[in-house]
Amino acid sequence: MAFVEASRDRDGAAPSAVGRIGARIGLVGLFSGTLLLAALLLFSMQPMFTKRVLPILGGSPAVWSVAMVVFQALLLAGYAYAHALTRWLQPRAALALHVLVLLAGFLFLPVAVARGFGAPPAEGEALWLIGLFLASVGLPFFALSASAPLLQAWFARSGDARSADPYFLYRASNAGSFAALIAYPLAVEPLLGLDAQARLWSIGYGALTCAVVACGLRLRNGAPVAGPAAAAAEASPTAGRRLAWIGLSAVPSGLLVAATAHISTDVAAIPLIWVVPLALYLASFIVAFRPGPTWAGRWLGGVQVVGTLVAFAALLFKQTPFLIDLGVTLGLLLVNALIAHRAVYTLRPPAARLTEFYLCTSLGGVVGGIFAALVAPQIFSDVSEYPLLLAAALLCRPGVIAGGLSAMAREAGRCAMLLGGAILAALIATLLRGPQVGVGVLLVCLMLTLAAGWRVPARAALVGIAVGIGCVLLQAAVWAEGGNHRSFFGVHRVYASPDGQFRLLTHGTTIHGAMRLRAADGTPSLGRPEPATYYAPGAPLADVLAISREINGPIPAVSVVGLGAGSLACHAQAGEAWTFYEIDPVVIRLAQDATTFRFLSDCAPDARIVQGDARLTLSGRTGQARVLVIDAFSSDAIPVHLLTREALAVDLAHLDAQGLLALHISNRHFDLSHVLARLAAERGLTLLRRLDMPKALSARSMRLPSEVVLMTRDPGTIRAAEAFGWTVVAADLARRPWSDDFANALEALHDRWQAPLPAMP
Repeated sequence: MAFVEASRDRDGAAPSAVGRIGARIGLVGLFSGTLLLAALLLFSMQPMFTKRVLPILGGSPAVWSVAMVVFQALLLAGYAYAHALTRWLQPRAALALHVLVLLAGFLFLPVAVARGFGAPPAEGEALWLIGLFLASVGLPFFALSASAPLLQAWFARSGDARSADPYFLYRASNAGSFAALIAYPLAVEPLLGLDAQARLWSIGYGALTCAVVACGLRLRNGAPVAGPAAAAAEASPTAGRRLAWIGLSAVPSGLLVAATAHISTDVAAIPLIWVVPLALYLASFIVAFRPGPTWAGRWLGGVQVVGTLVAFAALLFKQTPFLIDLGVTLGLLLVNALIAHRAVYTLRPPAARLTEFYLCTSLGGVVGGIFAALVAPQIFSDVSEYPLLLAAALLCRPGVIAGGLSAMAREAGRCAMLLGGAILAALIATLLRGPQVGVGVLLVCLMLTLAAGWRVPARAALVGIAVGIGCVLLQAAVWAEGGNHRSFFGVHRVYASPDGQFRLLTHGTTIHGAMRLRAADGTPSLGRPEPATYYAPGAPLADVLAISREINGPIPAVSVVGLGAGSLACHAQAGEAWTFYEIDPVVIRLAQDATTFRFLSDCAPDARIVQGDARLTLSGRTGQARVLVIDAFSSDAIPVHLLTREALAVDLAHLDAQGLLALHISNRHFDLSHVLARLAAERGLTLLRRLDMPKALSARSMRLPSEVVLMTRDPGTIRAAEAFGWTVVAADLARRPWSDDFANALEALHDRWQAPLPAMP
């Protein structure tokens, strides 16, 4: 076996105790530092490059979900490569080959979008995005991803006192990953643009290459760890053990993707939001991959069951405040990841099988990620994968694993009796109050059973699976009337208001349009539909059109980025040419279906609809519109790529000489008015803002609170807007303008904290 040569003094004597300790610290420090640097580079690459790609796909939260799958797949490929190197090559040969692979990665530096990837296709966005990632950063990421298992395997050959159990080095690797993820949104992104980040990353990649060479040179040639001799000495893991490694890794990986997509949809698809769930996921490795007990398993299992119950209740009743929902989502992700990863660690093999172990755990991560990011959107019309993964996480408890199938079989009989009683209660409720109430009663009974039986892991797992399936079925029943419509860009729901007076379109947690179905007396609402919610008469978006008509007369052309239900079309007047730019084909289909929403068909049947991201579809269409409205929010997420100086240049070029640009920036979490005021000042424009807070929810138009800004340099337009109640926003020239290279979401978040929106009466 290869080993690090023991140092001797000049007389050939054995080294002193101090020398031995120093040599050990030096060796552990070299490998730990190299692993930490590799992890820093890996996990800073993910938010850095995904942020660069995000504008191409319209700022969709799904971009990060697909990105995580791609990076997990590359990690799996790197682990397989490391396993092959340690199994079949001598250390020096493995070192030479790996250095060549690292050097080949320099051909892709500094990282940038690969040539040949222009506008994405109208369908198959996920596959196109996978190709873009692989072509742009695939090789350097692959080369780095082999570091964790490869360097640990090399350390196992070193002869160090700790080489028999090198898994502690995995904690150093994950510490580097955690540090990179925390530093990126808090320090790197606010201080450095993407180009500067790419140059700094290239320097780090070069340093890592040198460090890997230094580690490799500490080894001698010898039989590979997993070669024939070692294979004879170490029994091969059973198929069941390998499946356990894969399954226990797949569940938290899938939960990570599902939780991140949920948060990104309702806040913003930005690194600040992406990295928090991923950092918690990696922190679980740091805690779990260490010798000895790290927590009281019983109380952690109790927290898991309680958190799962709260999450199921939130999914069923959909009335949980966002901050509470956020805390439950992130906390439950951490708890489930701790339980699953600790179970993986307890099943770890001897060092001779280290690379095979990491290969299986990485395969599990890819399986979970693919299910949550690619498969689930195709088979579920709602985010049903989340409750199912929460239920599956209950199977990862140590008691379930230790008991095996026999314990599950014993509990299955008891659970069948409990399930029978719950079904009987549900049938009675169905006969008395209807099917939705019946399913709700069934779930409440099961949740009570889950709460009562949390001390028995197998029972909790079986009942939890039943509750998870019940949540999926109840969601399907609740939304059956209008239906869910899921695309790459999110889940859209069409349903009637509780009083039956409106049909609504929502994306995530935000209403994107409402059409009156019936009058207050119950008679059908006929004729030209009246815009409602943010688009109601007298609301800020209606003001924008009124101001333009008052100052410049009839509007020859109006462009709107973001279609929704098509509500704005009913502000169109005769002789006006309207064009809508919409990236999501599902939204286009819903708005054009006159049996669902009649805004387009009744108010602007000749309106043109252009599919694609606004940044791409507006480019080259210069001087075409008198009014341009940017209304492109997805749920409550901010479209950062539409709020940069490059985006503003495209918008202004699209307007004619009397053009007026308006942006709908209603948002619970970010104040974007100061960001846009700084951009406006850079172009010599004045930014005006109107915050509309209705005194009550109108029964006629469902008028909702909204915040809109408009840009102009015409003094007459400014005076007219002020007469409508708009106020000028002073620009803070000390701020750095947002661009495709730089955007500081923390700044906008802080602005909202400083000036929170007033609550609606």
